[in-house]
Amino acid sequence: MAERQRGLRALLGFTFFMVSGFTLVMPLVAVHFVNTLGWAAVTVGLALAVRQLTQQGLALVAGSLTDRIGARQLLCGGVLLRAVGFASLAWANTIPSLFTALVVSALGGALFEVPYQASIAMLTTDESRPRYYALSNLVSGVATTLGPLIGVWLLRFDFQWVCLSAAACFLVTFVIAVLVLPAVRTANSSKKLGAGYALVFRDRRFLALTALLMGYWFVAVQINISLPIMVERLTGSSDGVGVMFALNAGMTVCLQYPMIRLLEPRLSTRAILVIGVGLMALSLGAVGLVGSFSLLLGCVGFFAFGSLLTRPTQQSLTVALADSQALGTYLGVSSLALAIGGGLGNGVGGWLIDLAAAHALPLLPWIVFAVVGLVSAIGLVLLPLPKPALNPAAAIEAHSEGETTAAPA
Repeated sequence: MAERQRGLRALLGFTFFMVSGFTLVMPLVAVHFVNTLGWAAVTVGLALAVRQLTQQGLALVAGSLTDRIGARQLLCGGVLLRAVGFASLAWANTIPSLFTALVVSALGGALFEVPYQASIAMLTTDESRPRYYALSNLVSGVATTLGPLIGVWLLRFDFQWVCLSAAACFLVTFVIAVLVLPAVRTANSSKKLGAGYALVFRDRRFLALTALLMGYWFVAVQINISLPIMVERLTGSSDGVGVMFALNAGMTVCLQYPMIRLLEPRLSTRAILVIGVGLMALSLGAVGLVGSFSLLLGCVGFFAFGSLLTRPTQQSLTVALADSQALGTYLGVSSLALAIGGGLGNGVGGWLIDLAAAHALPLLPWIVFAVVGLVSAIGLVLLPLPKPALNPAAAIEAHSEGETTAAPA
């Protein structure tokens, strides 16, 4: 019991430095390379999309590896690789070096994300898990608030300081994992690598949900690409980006758990999810109509409110539809929603920003984002779903980056 409690406290520290390191640098990648260095937004968006696809796509393999060799080994290797990737980003002054740095950081994230989640699941009990997830989400929210603010402050000196500080955060997580985190093995470690994939790929309803959540993630990742670019163009300074992320994170920390608790007895999990996705879509659509920073922050506020409703409920629906005999495989496959949807959101988002600027079509990106989000929401309404077995408030979990932010990491 003492070792278990020590491990859980270690994971809280791990969460803080992991999320801080990610949010310290990733929201500023687009700002630095597009607005400071003058690179095309589509190029940077494509690099971010490759990072997203690499990390989330390899989560399928990481889940099976966690079952086979244990969580701590993958955790340690993953955070070291992430530190190397962020450090190399400090000297990325060509397109190939940018892609290389982001891919290396993505490989690290792919290695540690699933073991991190598995460690929480194995060290908590059924009774303590919801409380721990809520506490972990609070720690993640604080880190998400501080990370961009520190990053913006360091950017005043040099982008290299931002990258090296982010790398240092992941070196701290390595020390925590080595010295404090106990060895964790998942219960189904004896299964063959890849067992359960045949089962999940025959589950049409689960695959349909995963496909619809791609639209949600397409919209959600705009907090990392399109919105920061829009903020800096309106304000002429990177300071506004920190304010935007502070607003987004602050609302999540203060409102997510109480809002889910308030709405849960009155609305179904699917209804809360649909409302959240719809709010996010409409908020992005409204961005194209605003011309001041204050109005843009209003749109971000509604976007953040929709996001805090969707994070726990989309996780709840995913778990509810997963077969308990192959839960890890199901959750690994569900990561494709973020991999494909988030990847397309980054790549297409950057391309649309460039296209709108080149052809004087300022509304184009925001109309597309709104349409994609609303189609996803309508699809979720039409998809036949059972009543979730998991309380949505219990599904509030601090995922590794961001997919937090900002959009998950």
